[in-house]
Amino acid sequence: MCLIEPGQSGECRVRINIDGVLRTVVYGFPCSMHIDPIEKKPLFHFLPGTGILSIATVGCNLHCLNCQNWEISQANPEDSQAVFCPPERLVALCRESRCLSLAYTYTDPIIYYEYTYDTAKLARQANIRNVLVTAGYINEEPWEKLLKYIDAANIDLKFISDDLYQRICSGTLKPVQDALVLAKASGILVEVTNLIIPTLNDNPEDIRKLTRWVKANLGGETPLHFSGFTPKYKMQHLPPTSLKTLETAREIAVSEGLEYVYIGNVRSKEGENTYCPGCKSLLIERKGYFILQNQLKEGCCPNCGKEIYGVWK
Repeated sequence: MCLIEPGQSGECRVRINIDGVLRTVVYGFPCSMHIDPIEKKPLFHFLPGTGILSIATVGCNLHCLNCQNWEISQANPEDSQAVFCPPERLVALCRESRCLSLAYTYTDPIIYYEYTYDTAKLARQANIRNVLVTAGYINEEPWEKLLKYIDAANIDLKFISDDLYQRICSGTLKPVQDALVLAKASGILVEVTNLIIPTLNDNPEDIRKLTRWVKANLGGETPLHFSGFTPKYKMQHLPPTSLKTLETAREIAVSEGLEYVYIGNVRSKEGENTYCPGCKSLLIERKGYFILQNQLKEGCCPNCGKEIYGVWK
């Protein structure tokens, strides 16, 4: 619980108690806006090869010691540059840029919830898809309300340990697990990212425990991305994640029955590609954020006909 005295802001720094009413100071003021390849989110099973208009405001409700976007996620609103771009203008920009979808990303859309919610409603009316890239640290009621207007989400499952969530992120595990389960049950496309940090969560037993949880609670078809750690922010004393560690994690996840397991932040011969879980054919070949070939036919494997989990058109 975050108790905020009159005139003060909360842990997130973007909500202020003004005369007993909490008011957001970042609504309509993104500090970052780019057109990204959708593979950067990362989303590998949602409109591959398309561009996505991506925005963020400052602030976050977690304080991860390894945050790669700490310059904006841990910034004070008054110390940051932003432009005025209300939901109507943001949707118009998305249409003008011919992007099929809009991503609420970089920091965490949960922190600029009202802005995300209002924009997502307008985008849905304009036939623009909505994507969340989030740590999933949110209560059930507002999460369920927001998911009604969301088409896809990449949700971080940072650790399978509550202790590490508390020590590294100043958060807890169960709300994230609950958010993941609710998102998948809502019918949106869900992909999961786990950042493997050397000495913290690179133990094969922890990786096996995490992948088993994903399969049991989200289904074996849910894509899982193992991302390589790069020393950032308050964790510059740790080494980058090795390709061998990431490939071992992928092998464990596949052996536990996950059908689509990927490696990110480093180049991998097979870890960037999508293979048919039935006949093992190469379906989508990637190099970084680029699609080299896409063999899918109406969302199915052209060789064995198996339907591949995803949104393909």
